[in-house]
Amino acid sequence: MKTVVAIHTAMAMVEPTKELFQKHLPGVRLINIVDDSLIQDVIRDGEVKASVESRIRLYYRAAVDAGADVIFNTCSSVGEVAIAARKTLPVPLVKIDDAMARKAVKEYKKIGVMATLSTTLNPTIKLISRFAREMSADVTVTEGLVDGAFQSLMDGNLDDHDQKVLNKAQEISSQVDVILLAQGSMARVENTIIARTGKPVLTSPLLGVLEVKSTLEQLN
Repeated sequence: MKTVVAIHTAMAMVEPTKELFQKHLPGVRLINIVDDSLIQDVIRDGEVKASVESRIRLYYRAAVDAGADVIFNTCSSVGEVAIAARKTLPVPLVKIDDAMARKAVKEYKKIGVMATLSTTLNPTIKLISRFAREMSADVTVTEGLVDGAFQSLMDGNLDDHDQKVLNKAQEISSQVDVILLAQGSMARVENTIIARTGKPVLTSPLLGVLEVKSTLEQLN
């Protein structure tokens, strides 16, 4: 049995990840490592400082020790740490947002990037720019930072979180070809946004898990 170790910086991604694995990778052992102090520190500092990076790298090493065939990084805010760490790990590391960003650049010209944290928004825009350079693609990005929505999520006020995300999506929809939800926790609003705006929406959890599946298949 193959083993995937998912590294989470928030509890909100644990259950959605479990559900996606049960549906798309039912024969894979999933181990979840969660440290929600990581995202709290990133939010407080406005960046990923060395103390956060060292802890994340420690969890990557713990994942290897736990027998991971693939490591699944589920937080976009620490994505640049994951990119750097790939070179040092003996197993593949899949970033939850890579497949989403790659698909956006490949299929669309005007990309709306939404996030409830600036610490997620900026790395996601950088990721899109990196893929655009690699693909020689000419894309434009419209930013959609949803102020206050992350705190609503942390407070358990899901309706307020969802409404704030929906309002911002409607605000930027006329300027874009696709709406990209940069945080996995926003995926819950995907269908509502599609219905209200008529725009395609890309989310990271499903596409990320499917990339994990593809990566495991390549190991066989």
